[in-house]
Amino acid sequence: MPAASDLALAQEATERYREVRKVTLVGSAVDLALGVMKLVVGWIASSQALIADGVHSLSDLVTDVLVLMAAKHGHQQADEDHPYGHARIETAATVGLGLSLIAVALGITYDCVHRLLHPDRLLTPTWIALLAAVLSVAAKETIYHYTIRVARKVNSNMLRANAWHSRSDALSSVAVIIGVSGALLGYKVVDIVAAIVVAVMVGQVGWRLASSSIQELVDTGLDSEQVEKLKAIILSVDGVDELHLLRTRQMAGRTFSDVHIILDNPRISVSEGHQISEAVRANLIRNADDVVDVTVHIDPEDDEIDVRNRLLPLRQTVLAELEARWRRLETYSQITETRLHYLAGRIEIEIFLPLELAPTVSSVPDPYGFQAAVDDVGYLTRVECLYR
Repeated sequence: MPAASDLALAQEATERYREVRKVTLVGSAVDLALGVMKLVVGWIASSQALIADGVHSLSDLVTDVLVLMAAKHGHQQADEDHPYGHARIETAATVGLGLSLIAVALGITYDCVHRLLHPDRLLTPTWIALLAAVLSVAAKETIYHYTIRVARKVNSNMLRANAWHSRSDALSSVAVIIGVSGALLGYKVVDIVAAIVVAVMVGQVGWRLASSSIQELVDTGLDSEQVEKLKAIILSVDGVDELHLLRTRQMAGRTFSDVHIILDNPRISVSEGHQISEAVRANLIRNADDVVDVTVHIDPEDDEIDVRNRLLPLRQTVLAELEARWRRLETYSQITETRLHYLAGRIEIEIFLPLELAPTVSSVPDPYGFQAAVDDVGYLTRVECLYR
């Protein structure tokens, strides 16, 4: 049965998805209506700038669809065939959409430059184009404020980016207002220049979408400021002394990370080390933005610098060596447990004996000869007898 905390997190994720979906669907409806209106009115009113702005509005619609996809995939659980989820499908699609927006921007720019070189093809927009642009500014600013308010509520950077995308559409409509106004005053070229400005905005949107998604596909990590924040969160966990090999990658706004942590006590039990690693994982997911999965590797010491431990034999080989040296000792058969500590290129040994075998003088270093029997074994450094 899932833990209460897991159920609470699942419920929170579901509610978050509903909020994101609601605000994005509202924005999509507005973007679709504005895009179609601008294209139709721009064609009727002979405004190149308004037509370009219509394409910009439809690019917002594309972004809205991507946000819905990201929210949906983020809400779904990974399956056996896709242990990291399906978000990379969205990333690949974003690259294609970004490139298509760049192509559209280049097409608009080419047409505008062609008209500038052939003044007889310049069109004179009508006042209805101006009205459509003003309506667009009002609608997109409203959507911006609505989206940014929900983004703050659910703490979604993805929604914040989408809100600013809406505001960029409002700014492009301002350019249309200037262009159409200039054309209505007799300066036809102003409308064409405004169309080029909007085309540049569309191209910038396409470039941002494509470039960021390509970086994601090649597993580009978080920036240095975000990495430093992750380090601070990890080092705040009790029992963690240092860390190294911190790696990050992103999938559709979600961050996956893995890290090696060095414990402040290298001789603690496996279960305690595991508990510390789970605390690191939980702290990162709870306190770091968009981190959804963390793999934590426990190091008793910094094996990135000192690799001598990699040459040491494993437990069965060590125990066989110890048995060959210790089986002649009188108390060997009474050893109840043997622990190995791989530290600084050597192996330290702890053996547990019955309490009644404890020496009366606590300062006796090797009462039964265990240390003396292995002094010539190069990789063994210390034998400690414990009694219980």
